[in-house]
Amino acid sequence: MRLSACLLLLLGVAAIADDSPYELTGHTKFRFVGTTFPSDSVLRELAGSESLDLEGDLRLNFQASSDRWTFDAAYQLFALYGDRVEYTRNLPPAAELFFRRFPDDERRLFNLTKVMHDRDKEALLHRLDRLWVGYSSEKTVVRLGRQAITWGNGLFYAPMDLVNPFDPATIDTEYKAGDDMLYLQYLQDNGNDFQAAVVIRRNLLSGDVESEEATVSLKYHGFAGESEYDLLVAEHYDDIVVGIGGARSLGGAVLSGDIVVTGTDNDTYLQVVANWNYSWTWGGKNVSGALEYYFNGFGQTDGRYDPLSLAANPDLFLRLARGEMFTVGRHYLAGSMMIEMSPLWTLTPTVLMNVADPSALLQLVTTRSLSDNLTFLGSLNLPLGPNGSEFGGIESETDGLYLSSGPGIFAQLAWYF
Repeated sequence: MRLSACLLLLLGVAAIADDSPYELTGHTKFRFVGTTFPSDSVLRELAGSESLDLEGDLRLNFQASSDRWTFDAAYQLFALYGDRVEYTRNLPPAAELFFRRFPDDERRLFNLTKVMHDRDKEALLHRLDRLWVGYSSEKTVVRLGRQAITWGNGLFYAPMDLVNPFDPATIDTEYKAGDDMLYLQYLQDNGNDFQAAVVIRRNLLSGDVESEEATVSLKYHGFAGESEYDLLVAEHYDDIVVGIGGARSLGGAVLSGDIVVTGTDNDTYLQVVANWNYSWTWGGKNVSGALEYYFNGFGQTDGRYDPLSLAANPDLFLRLARGEMFTVGRHYLAGSMMIEMSPLWTLTPTVLMNVADPSALLQLVTTRSLSDNLTFLGSLNLPLGPNGSEFGGIESETDGLYLSSGPGIFAQLAWYF
């Protein structure tokens, strides 16, 4: 499928009248990302003491509806300039697990991503992030094509979210990456519902579509009094996954969590996430706080995160490589507090902590609405921890050097239309 033809299709709807069943929306985002590297970082060997990067992102969302049918497509164009484009081209194999370059469709059923230019500090690529057709009735929803789903009750860590979960450190979480799938939903008379998703993928080495690469999952969401619960069963990359989760309001707060058990050829693994979310008024300002504990049974038991140790844990290594897991340890605490400084401005200090190292990532995120369609999003990022720890910098393949980064900044302007 040619991306240029799809782009012409999306641009062609701009002349359609406002009262038509078609809708074209989108955004342009311009961001600056700055990262520093300590003297013993392997990345300093490639990039110097700092990395300065500019990124532009254009997204066009097109939707057409007719009776019970819906067609949805989203086109993205990325323009990148900076040190990261250049130094990530020469990363050692171990570093590629934690520092990904560009989005790609190597595992997906359809290759809808194309890198048009990648030279020196410049890169240009475009892709289709959504491309699905759907049918809905009073009780049934069917969607086929590239789309996104989010399952589970985790706030920072999401073990029940099997398809393209967000990295907990992601700052801009407006859109989740889509995948090629068949999605089904059936709503019962009592408000409970069944959801099913079948994700077809290719073998990364051969390029062939294989059943061992697919995800076939079924989730039941129900209500029990004032509580909600989820039941999950799935075959995910040939592993059996069973999960149970729920949420309940208690004393003005919301308690929620998931328990997920995964059976692989090597072992059976447990993941547990439990969180607390509460909102209150403090000094005349609205505040929302969240605290979460996460146990990752796939994580290293001995606290060694060097490449050889990770390679000796194939079930963890595969999930890191597939981009569905972002932690290498076992015990984590995460917390945030969103403070509404004004109706148009929020501050959110956040901490992600490996309690066994100990090491942590501190983030101070701010969002400011500048107008009806212009928003600023920014973050100061500070990794803390000793050498060899997860956030302080794990050991690299070179003695005395670590996969570490220092304080960084993220600044983004988004214009919506």
